[in-house]
Amino acid sequence: MLRFSLRRVRAPTSLSPQIFSLSNYRFSTAAEPSWKHRTPSRVPNLIGGSFIDSKSSEFIDVINPATQEVVSQVPLTTNEEFKAAVSAAKDAFPFWRNTPITTRQRIMLKLQALIRRDTDKLAVNITTEQGKTLKDAQGDVFRGLEVVEHACGMATLQMGDFVPNVSNGIDTYSLREPLGVCAGICPFNFPAMIPLWMFPVAVTCGNTFILKPSEKDPGASIILAELAKEAGLPDGVLNIVHGTKDIVNAICDDDDIRAISFVGSNTPEVLARERGSYEANLYTIL
Repeated sequence: MLRFSLRRVRAPTSLSPQIFSLSNYRFSTAAEPSWKHRTPSRVPNLIGGSFIDSKSSEFIDVINPATQEVVSQVPLTTNEEFKAAVSAAKDAFPFWRNTPITTRQRIMLKLQALIRRDTDKLAVNITTEQGKTLKDAQGDVFRGLEVVEHACGMATLQMGDFVPNVSNGIDTYSLREPLGVCAGICPFNFPAMIPLWMFPVAVTCGNTFILKPSEKDPGASIILAELAKEAGLPDGVLNIVHGTKDIVNAICDDDDIRAISFVGSNTPEVLARERGSYEANLYTIL
């Protein structure tokens, strides 16, 4: 005779909103995958040092290409939120530009150590949102990490030049100074590497920065921003907004943004060049 026993089990606690990794995915024999019944988390903006949920009523689903799971939802940042991000970056600039270069370098030293610590976390997120193999995603992170390492030696790169007596009684000198608020517009294919091409060098030079990740895979940029805050980057120095063409146009049209770094295909590049004022903005088109 078989004996059966029943045990009362504790009700499962609710999951905190986060991007699901591949290691958490389980196959199910149910008619519909269980993830279809979850409410996906919403990707926040980063404004003035705080991760803030957008008040936008429009969101774009971030899709896991392997499972078609809705991993998260990214907002179409409102114009008011974008202006708040620019204002936060502008307000942080006077303090940050006067912060010694050695202090700014030290933050980058901490950031590169934190990226090494969380390389696997970043790689899993990239694989989940963008579809690369884990090995390729780790390479994505590593190539960006090399730029952070480069920024750790910014003090010598920021040295100016002095030439005495180039003519009778005339000396010449050059200074390298930060521009102010800068922005970066990122594509989908390298979610960690390209943001790391942009903001570490810009902020170590004394600029403040507004990053617009791809709406298809914004998770890596959010993780990197969390690590930058953990490394000690002051509030307002790095800000993140989300969206598509409208937010790109807003970046190009804003007179307070002094430089834009853009990586992408030809059509958006032409739009960025046409909309941006060469009088007000300096462009790095990669």
